[in-house]
Amino acid sequence: MRLIDYKNMRWENRAHFYAIAAQAMRRILVDHARSRGYAKRGGGALKVSFDEAVIGVEERGAELIALDDALKDLAAIDPRKSQVVELRYFGGLSVDETAEVVGVSPVTVMREWRSAKGWLLRAISKGEQ
Repeated sequence: MRLIDYKNMRWENRAHFYAIAAQAMRRILVDHARSRGYAKRGGGALKVSFDEAVIGVEERGAELIALDDALKDLAAIDPRKSQVVELRYFGGLSVDETAEVVGVSPVTVMREWRSAKGWLLRAISKGEQ
């Protein structure tokens, strides 16, 4: 539905659409997690007994917010790595589709993907301590 807000936008090509769609998906998921009252790194979670399904959803919301914060930090350092993660994780694109959108080879996407995952893991782990 948020892509409807872009009805006056002129899509340059398929890659442009995928990039905008991945950004919209990221914003939707993060906004939803934040609206549910999830604080950074799980703070503010209700201290009541829930079944495991609900607990899993709360943990995922906190993880999503931590990922979004780490992605913002990564984008400041290396925008292409951040874009690769956004397209692959939030956009659901394959390596080949991501390569087409970013304008690099699939090998480069895989290298950026591996490097970004390692960087994000360290950034998120450091933030939890």
